[in-house]
Amino acid sequence: MSNASNSENTTNQNKAPSPTKPAQRQGFGGGPGSRFVPGEKPRDFKGTMQQLLGYLGKYKWTIVVVLFIAAASTVFSIFGPRTLGQATTALYEGVLRMVRGEGGIDFNEIGTILLRVLALYLSAATLQLIQGFIMTTIAADITFRFRQEIAHKIHHLPLRYFDHITHGEVLSRVTTDVDVISQTLQQSLSQIITSIVSVIGILVMMLTINVTLTLIALTIIPLSMLIIRYVISHSQRFFRKQQEYLGHVNGHVEEMYGAHVVLKAFNAEDQSISTMNELNSTLYDTAWKAQLFSTMIRPIMHFIGNVGYVAVAIVGGNQVIQGRLMIGDIQAFIQYMRSFQQPLLEIANISNILQQTAAAAERVFDFLNEPEEVPDPENPVIPENVQGNVSFDHVRFSYEPGTVVIKDFSVEVDPGQQIAIVGPTGAGKTTLVKLLMRFYELDDGEITIDGTNIIRFRRHDLRGIFGMVLQDTWLFNGTIYDNIRYGREDATYEEVVRAADMAYADHFIRTLPGGYQMVLNEEASNISAGEKQLLTIARAVLANPTILILDEATSSVDTRTEILIQKAMDKLMRGRTSFIIAHRLSTIKNADRILVLRDGDIVEQGKHDELLAKNGFYAELYNSQFALQVEF
Repeated sequence: MSNASNSENTTNQNKAPSPTKPAQRQGFGGGPGSRFVPGEKPRDFKGTMQQLLGYLGKYKWTIVVVLFIAAASTVFSIFGPRTLGQATTALYEGVLRMVRGEGGIDFNEIGTILLRVLALYLSAATLQLIQGFIMTTIAADITFRFRQEIAHKIHHLPLRYFDHITHGEVLSRVTTDVDVISQTLQQSLSQIITSIVSVIGILVMMLTINVTLTLIALTIIPLSMLIIRYVISHSQRFFRKQQEYLGHVNGHVEEMYGAHVVLKAFNAEDQSISTMNELNSTLYDTAWKAQLFSTMIRPIMHFIGNVGYVAVAIVGGNQVIQGRLMIGDIQAFIQYMRSFQQPLLEIANISNILQQTAAAAERVFDFLNEPEEVPDPENPVIPENVQGNVSFDHVRFSYEPGTVVIKDFSVEVDPGQQIAIVGPTGAGKTTLVKLLMRFYELDDGEITIDGTNIIRFRRHDLRGIFGMVLQDTWLFNGTIYDNIRYGREDATYEEVVRAADMAYADHFIRTLPGGYQMVLNEEASNISAGEKQLLTIARAVLANPTILILDEATSSVDTRTEILIQKAMDKLMRGRTSFIIAHRLSTIKNADRILVLRDGDIVEQGKHDELLAKNGFYAELYNSQFALQVEF
């Protein structure tokens, strides 16, 4: 692993969502009726679904088998009520025979019928288990592939891409979007065929029982669907608003929690509580209405269904009395009526499910289709015995077209030299380091190390030459020991301790509970900012790089610790080419050369005393800092 790789993680900071922005995604939750709320719409539904089907190509025959199993399972389930009705008829006829004194109940016949019913339902359940197992396996495998490809893609995207997208957006593709695709494959794909077969099969069975009763059922069911559609259409806006304000509340809570100390320091508790109450009140009002509408669906369906059952019972009972219909057929018909509504609702919801799936798949495919960084050369130069000669030759660079950051930068750095880079904010100091490590590609010019253009190295090999200590520390959730050896995982315990001692971190580490085995929390907030910086310096010491980059590395420590670290840095930089980005000019007096940048160009260069004697821009910067120190 490159000992500079962690620097990429500090380029963008994931900010807490603003409480004034709506939720990015809608329609994925929010109550019993929220499944009917349209989610995000895809730009190209047909193209995205074709791409998704192409992605499923390796599973096509397995999916065909699953669909066949789903259809067979549904057919077995459909025949169950009709067969069970035969048992009811046999029981009823037996009772009639007993009343007339012509015999009794034929339990053998009823037992045979019930065994057939049991066989039908067992077959349906077995096929459903097989179907569920296969689809769960396929969905899990596809989810694994998607997330693996997204993780791979993240490491091959240019850093420029992450300048325009938040970490949360990337994470939503790994989590929410992939989960939506997975759920559709696992449940909805087989549900589509199951619902269609159920509707057709149940309708056929109802027609075979009695045409008149079927017409009554077909009159009642569309009526219920129209009422449900009316209720859902009015509840949609409440569910959308509920999702929106749920995002507002989550964003506000996360933002206030993340800045809790600042909130306390500025006595902003009342303002925060007032904002929370306002957001929460709106959320309560919309959620209450949304849940009310969603809960209305079930009683309405029950009422209409019961009206249908009464109508079927009256008409069917009359036909039984007339001898035109068996009593078991009425039982079966009512069961079919009860089962008929659910697949109709599922079919009505399929369009929404597919829209959500297409929208999620489109976001995932858009991410996977993003242009990757320039590939490594096919025949790369392997860096061996690097001396540390670095050359910038007429380098030109811009983050955005038309906005040049580095105009025409040229400098030659000899092996072992300590080069300080200074200048006002926005002058391009950190940009030069990013270009040196090839986080961005040049617009023009070239950068060479020991005479070899850096584009001829693999990025992994190039970044392995460097060690970097940034102003913004990056530590992960793990032990102090693992954090120090992050750039050299084969380091021994003694080497880790020696590096920590050289960075003046050993003493404070031993005073912590657990010492080197103390676990840092996710934000590494259980140690101070200065202690975090000491650990990152120890990490760089352990990596033992050929070229060292220090980006305001001592800015987070107190004056006494800064002096000690400066001594350690002097030892570390001895014999190594070093680039020191500094704002406090007093820390770079001993640099071999100071490059003074302004607007992307070198306006002055030389040693500290030489630049002061010129009484130019550097002297102006230095004297302004001194004047500010005296003033304060």
